[in-house]
Amino acid sequence: MQAGALAGATLAAGALPAPLAALLPPGSGGSWHRTQAFDTLITGGIVHDPASGLAARRDVGITGGRISAVAESLPTGGTRRILDATGMMVTPGLIDVHVHVFPGVATIGITPDVVGMARGVTTVVDAGSAGATTFPGFRAFVAREARTRVYALLNMSRPGLTLSNELADLDYVNPELLATTIEGNRDVIVGIKVRMLTGIPGDQDLEVMRRTREAADRTGVPVTLHIGGQHSPLPRILDYLRPGDVITHALRRQGSILDGNGRVYPEVREAMRNGVHLDVGHGMGNLDFDTAERVLDQGVMPDLISSDVHDGNTNGPVFDLPTTLSKFLMLGMSMEQVLAAATSTPGRVFPFGVSLGRLEVGAPADISVLQLAEGEYTLVDSSGNRRRATRRLTAFATFRDGLPPGSPGLG
Repeated sequence: MQAGALAGATLAAGALPAPLAALLPPGSGGSWHRTQAFDTLITGGIVHDPASGLAARRDVGITGGRISAVAESLPTGGTRRILDATGMMVTPGLIDVHVHVFPGVATIGITPDVVGMARGVTTVVDAGSAGATTFPGFRAFVAREARTRVYALLNMSRPGLTLSNELADLDYVNPELLATTIEGNRDVIVGIKVRMLTGIPGDQDLEVMRRTREAADRTGVPVTLHIGGQHSPLPRILDYLRPGDVITHALRRQGSILDGNGRVYPEVREAMRNGVHLDVGHGMGNLDFDTAERVLDQGVMPDLISSDVHDGNTNGPVFDLPTTLSKFLMLGMSMEQVLAAATSTPGRVFPFGVSLGRLEVGAPADISVLQLAEGEYTLVDSSGNRRRATRRLTAFATFRDGLPPGSPGLG
């Protein structure tokens, strides 16, 4: 892409970028070759596996939908398909822990495969689009049908994001119903989402948090807390979080984790020491470069980087998760820190039920092959601030259970 632009056109459901489309059937040309031992062999790439600390040239073999070998050199004889990843990065499948993928029901929903497998992301977590009332539809028509792995944070309010302010009426906030829904759907629901919005009446935000804590304690799943519009001071809200919970939208311009003096709240630091995680949740209004720089300069770093991508920002400023990761490379985080925030850390934080975010033998073969392009790029945050960057990440190939997009057996 030329200087001054970092973009990607919105993809129609099922459409793939040219490099990904070239990978669809084995033997279709490009870097694929028919040969038999591994089902698929990825050769020549630099493997970045933050979970193990590996960052070196390795071959990766895939058999039966699982990683069967990671070594400096693997034999090619008998392998059915070979992908030459020379000059590219081979990572655990990227995990985006904050998306909105309930199209036609939640007002901002987008088709999961458009922002998932097509953009180098093997796993997405919908951040509260569905509540207890609407979750059966999400399960049947989104999670079950997508080629991308789709999980959900259940909205604390029964209607989910079918309302502009789902917490305006506390009658919708029922911990018992929430817990029952989670217990019956643990294979899909991996946490609770609660949004602290300006429309919550008076000090009822604390009552919402009390009920959220009750539901989380009943079920043992983490809470993802959306900050920015709460009536009560942020430290009062944080009292309801426990180790393993997540603060999202931490780096927004207004209502971030900075106090009135531009310092990270001591209570946020304490929460992090106790095991609470910071998440970016870029979105339309939740990543401000100035705020991010102030926070990073104070030695506080997000340990989850997510896009908050939906149908209102996939043409910018968010685009996708690789673009969001590129923004944190520009802000000074290392490649290993950035990749960990989208692979190994979410793999530990959320109860996915399978080993995700790791390139280890025996794990599901969820793999992202990324290109690190060098040039002159302009990156834009949610506030319209622009920064120059010299590197950006883009997706070249994506595998879920060892299969690229469009393969039989996915979806």
